[in-house]
Amino acid sequence: MQGYAAGFVAELSERSRLPLDYTVASLRLVDFVVDGLRRSTSERAAVERVLQGLGAYAGEVVVRRAGARWVDLDARQRELFGQPVGIRMPDGRVWNPLGKVVKRFEHGPAESLERFYLMLHGRRRPGRPEKPGRCGGATERAAC
Repeated sequence: MQGYAAGFVAELSERSRLPLDYTVASLRLVDFVVDGLRRSTSERAAVERVLQGLGAYAGEVVVRRAGARWVDLDARQRELFGQPVGIRMPDGRVWNPLGKVVKRFEHGPAESLERFYLMLHGRRRPGRPEKPGRCGGATERAAC
């Protein structure tokens, strides 16, 4: 997904001047772009590729800033999240940034990507060593 996100950012940068620089603050721009898509169409299928790219970008921000890593989801998690990949936090929790972007498109400002990052459980704090992950059953937001 890292390569997919980088390709999406490069393509988007050619067409616009959005400073997608993988900072937490740039997630506010993701919210802004998704809101623009919502105003232009209510048809998710018409913007699916852009939503996927923005979700990959949002996930890559979490990977770079919070110590997460991309993981392939198992069959149960795929069914739960509706996506083939997610991000695993240092504490073992699995999150779905691709789905979060879709939720922003479908439900609006209540599903902020910036707020999603700021409220993420399991982030690695700067200067702290990574803790080994915990294992447990899948829940809506977490799995091992």
